[in-house]
Amino acid sequence: MRYLDEFNDPALARRLLDEIRATTTRPWALMEVCGGQTHSIIRHGIDQLLPDEVELIHGPGCPVCVTPLECIDKALEIAARPDVIFCSFGDMLRVPGTDRDLFRVRGEGGDVRVVYSPLDALQLARRHPDKQVVFFAIGFETTAPANAMAVHQARRLGLANFTLLVSHVRVPPAIEAIMTAPACRVQGFLAAGHVCSVMGMAEYPELAERHRVPVVVTGFEPLDILEGIRRTVGQLERGEHRVENAYARAVRPDGNPAAIRMIEEVFEVTDRSWRGIGRIPGSGWRLNEAHRDFDAEHRFDVTGIRTEEPAECRAGEVLQGLIKPTDCAAFGTTCTPRTPLGATMVSSEGACAAYHLYRRMSEPARPREEMNPVG
Repeated sequence: MRYLDEFNDPALARRLLDEIRATTTRPWALMEVCGGQTHSIIRHGIDQLLPDEVELIHGPGCPVCVTPLECIDKALEIAARPDVIFCSFGDMLRVPGTDRDLFRVRGEGGDVRVVYSPLDALQLARRHPDKQVVFFAIGFETTAPANAMAVHQARRLGLANFTLLVSHVRVPPAIEAIMTAPACRVQGFLAAGHVCSVMGMAEYPELAERHRVPVVVTGFEPLDILEGIRRTVGQLERGEHRVENAYARAVRPDGNPAAIRMIEEVFEVTDRSWRGIGRIPGSGWRLNEAHRDFDAEHRFDVTGIRTEEPAECRAGEVLQGLIKPTDCAAFGTTCTPRTPLGATMVSSEGACAAYHLYRRMSEPARPREEMNPVG
């Protein structure tokens, strides 16, 4: 990639919008899978610039948001132990568990540290052999290779004091769950470009064919998203349902073979619970039998924790694209970034966080003529 300015050009954005308007003859509902795409859409007002017939539905592609409440509570229990250094990316610290978050645990004396890579946690394990170092390994396919590499390295170095608390999820089974849900309105998908840069596109043609929906692999800048929408609407208008790569500068059809091999060495596919959504078959990874010694759930015996979501939080419906954040009565009132009920309000990729950050506090939005595309 060269210059991001190339993908933020207002004149090119207007041309793409004109093409989308000229192509659209009927209502279409498209889902952007990734929370990073959602933030770009809301920040730049892309959904407000589209013709009224094209609706964007926000999908479940926020890894922090879909980490189940029971996994958060497991993290809190482990992090509070005096012999543990608990490591996490920063956006997990404010995610609410049943009665507290990792910030609260740290304030109460727990050794909770923000790291920027699982390899940082690995180095802590080398420097503190008297401590158990746990890394909170969450995310979609994008973060799985680095987490797998950390386990691979820990085993090679003989580090017996390093473990992962794993909550990895996979995108294709989530798309399958969305398309088979009774209330599904999605007619096309903007697939997450960073996921496909790792895993490639091989799993999507079968989904597109079985559910007769276009799947367009899309980037994250305004022009990336508009191009993805243009291609998806074009397919729908022509009655097609193919997989297209609109993010060729980063995505190869076969993804990153070395990263895939590392994932397959360390992880195995498993059923996974998604916060606010429920259990999706085959939608996650866990450490395989050969690497089970590095599984924090088993080392710290926290497998029996059970939880219940707060009734007033409708984040699950937001993550499934059934409602917009502004449809939730708690949004912006009892649920804010300072007092979150769910992860979607505090994650850097959460839809509720995007709406609150960019002051999208109600619908309908401003008139289109008042807006400047990507400007």
